[in-house]
Parts: sequence; C-alpha cells; structure tokens
Amino acid sequence: MPKASLVTVLMVVFGCFSVAQTAQPPAQYQQLARDIFQELVEIKSTESGVGSTPAAEAVARHLLAAGFSNDDVQVIGSNERKKNLVARLQGKGTGKPILMLAHLDVVEARREDWSPDLDPFQFIERDGYFYGRGTQDIKDCVAILTTNFIRWKHEGWIPDRDLILALTADEEGGDSNGIKWLLQNHRELIDAEYALNPDTGDFQSKNGEPYIVPLSAAEKKSTFVQLQTTNRGGHAMLPRKDNAIFQLTAALERLAQLQFPPMLNEITRAQLAAVSKLESGQLAADLNAVAHNNGDAAALIRLSENPYYNALLRTTCTPTLLEGGHARNALPQSAKAVLNCRILPGHSPDDVLRSIMDTVGDKQVEITWQRMQEADWPASQVRPEVLATLSKVAHQNWPNVAVMPILDAGESDGRFLRGGGIPTYGTSGVFIDLDNFRNHGRDERIRIRDFYGGLDFYDQFVKALASQ
Repeated sequence: MPKASLVTVLMVVFGCFSVAQTAQPPAQYQQLARDIFQELVEIKSTESGVGSTPAAEAVARHLLAAGFSNDDVQVIGSNERKKNLVARLQGKGTGKPILMLAHLDVVEARREDWSPDLDPFQFIERDGYFYGRGTQDIKDCVAILTTNFIRWKHEGWIPDRDLILALTADEEGGDSNGIKWLLQNHRELIDAEYALNPDTGDFQSKNGEPYIVPLSAAEKKSTFVQLQTTNRGGHAMLPRKDNAIFQLTAALERLAQLQFPPMLNEITRAQLAAVSKLESGQLAADLNAVAHNNGDAAALIRLSENPYYNALLRTTCTPTLLEGGHARNALPQSAKAVLNCRILPGHSPDDVLRSIMDTVGDKQVEITWQRMQEADWPASQVRPEVLATLSKVAHQNWPNVAVMPILDAGESDGRFLRGGGIPTYGTSGVFIDLDNFRNHGRDERIRIRDFYGGLDFYDQFVKALASQ
C-alpha cells in the first residue's frame, strides 16, 4: 500500500467521532455466547487432553441446530484427535469470501498452578470476570464468532459475499496444525480475499477503559537457535580450563551484548506515530522522532530500553533454555542453550544466524537452527477499507479509542495464511487490560462486559465489511 494512502487512512482513524455508544447485543445472543463459551472452556483441548475434535464437533452441533446445512459445516482434519471446523454462510457472490479464523486448542494448565479456588478447565463467573483456560486465548473469540454466525443465520442476513469460519487445531504447537493442513489439502474451503484473525491485534484497555484498537498486519517470526559445546569431560577432582559449561557461558555473555539494528517498516512507523499521540513528554517525543526517522539516535536508545518498543524496532534473540553436564562429580561433556529469536518481516534468517556466529566468535561452539520454519511470512498490505471500517465501528462503540495498524510481536496461524497468499488482519474485538495480560498464565480470565462488547463489535464490523 502506498505510504500516502496509509497516512490518509490514519487521518480518518484519528479524526473526531461523536457517535453514541451502541447497545449491547440482544439478551438471547449474550446467553448463547456464554453457554458456548462455557462448553468450550470445559473441553480440555490441550495436547495432553482430548485434542481439538470434541470442540470442533460441539461448534458443528450448534451451527447445524441453527439451520446451517451439512454441506456448509464440515469437521475434517489430519487425524481423529485434531479435527477442524469449517463453516460457510452463503452470500450473494458479489466478491470473494471473508475468512474468520480462530483456534480450538489451548496451552497446558495444571490445577496446582492456579489459585486454590480455581480449576483451569471449569468455567467460573466471579467479580465481573469469566475464568478458565482459553478465556483470553482464544475460546472467547471462538464463542463470539460462532454465536454471530448463528445470529446472522437466524436473522436471515445474506451478505454480499460468503463468510467462512475456520476453527482449527494445534496453533499452540503439535504436528497437526489445522490451518496449514487446510491450505495444503482443502484450500477451496478457506480461500478468501482476506482473513480476520482475532488471535492477534488484542484490543487494549487502561484501568478498564478502552484505549487502543489495533489492526495487526504483520507478525514476527519465532525461531529457535541451539548453541552446543562438547568436551572430553573427566573427573571433577581434576578441573581444567576447557570446560564445556564455561565455554557456553562465555558465548552467552557475548550474545548478551548483541543488539540487532532497527528495521522499521510502513506498519511500525505508523504504529509508533499513532502511539505518540497518546503519550506525553519525552516518550511522545521519542516515538514521534523514531517514527519519522529524523536521525535522533538518543530517542532510539531510550525507546530500546523499553522491552515492548524494543521488540517493535528490531529482531530479538534471547536465551530461554539451558542444559549442561551429566553428573555432579564429573566434568561436563556437553552444554546446550536455546535462543528464541523473533525475526522481523524482511530480516533474512541467514543474516540473523551469521550475526550470532560472529558475535560468539568461537568455532568450537556449534550454532544451528533448532527450529526454522520453511517460509518467510510477509506483512499484509493494509487495506484502506478494512482499516477505515474498523475505525468507524470502533468509534461508534468507544469514541475515545485510537485505531492503528500494528506489528504483532507474537506469532499466530495468520502467518500460514499470509504465506499462502491470503492477506490476514488481526483484530480481537475484546479489550484486555495492559497490566492484566494472563494469556498462557495463571488464573486466565476475561472481563464479562468486554466479552459481550466483542460479541456486538464483530456483528457490526463484519456486516459493514461484507456490504462493501
């Protein structure tokens, strides 16, 4: 997308909106969404649990009961435990479909790791929140999308184009990734002009108040690099300087000083410029300076000290696992470390690995990719009509929010769609407090009013998009 057009859209995004906040969705759909949400959270769709198939089948039952035909609801996958749901709401056929994507699997959660009165796989409503594994990631949005598909069927709404719902397996890991399998084996079921992915682009609130509505158009690529040292070892009573752990430690100490160069693109410049309007003082000035590339090296240094902004500015590599030795009374024969590298779109993985090797500067340290995904994931060109529609609908509901395109520092299944030629935009519809992010963590929860706000938002947003 030409730079001028994105700037024009951002002028619309930060324009003045005085439309009153809309009403909540009808009570019958709030109750339906809550019931589906509870049913999904209490299905233990982890790798060690039942997998994704029971959740896919549960959603299929709801859609079929609402009047969807068997031809328009399919539960398919690479194996019996890891099936996906693909459903289609037939439109008028005046354009290519819009795909909506979410995943059914969740990360592991142990009962003993949560508060004594909470079970991660029991849906609990308390103090204005819904608790349970998947309430933030991402069974809230599975319930929201499913309920809206049912609502649109009940209303008899016929969009200008088909709408596709894909609820998939193994986004959180495993070897049966659903969207990748669908692209390879049943592309015709999910082929679309573009996709909406609520698994990225989390709506952000401060102190419970709506703050930022993002449109995620790019993601960093998650990779793993292994460093390994080997040694003949020996008895610990006769220590030597050539110790595998010392050698690995020295390599890691050198890597602690490695900082990749800043690599901003159109999306991150627009993001920093937009956030600068929300901040004040030195931070606002630094964000604005870096966004407009005015050569202020001090501003770049200050922003880089903030982990969030540092992750937007550059590729990062950080150690996450460490292993060494085989006995308490023996010299180590090997030591290993794993780096999690998050690579910016457009940054060559070969350059990243070369920089790591050059920084370590020790050929006796074996440095290899432990996991390197076979494809690069391009950023999605920001579509003016998607960003402008997002801005209009967001401001109708939350007049004071800022709407902006962003780079997502995480990774989602949207990468496979982008790699497959389907532009993908992350926007969750559900606000999460910046200081209360419990995704993958203890006592995961979502505010009840924000869940219902997301339900109504996606109804409005998709209806507006599907009428263009």
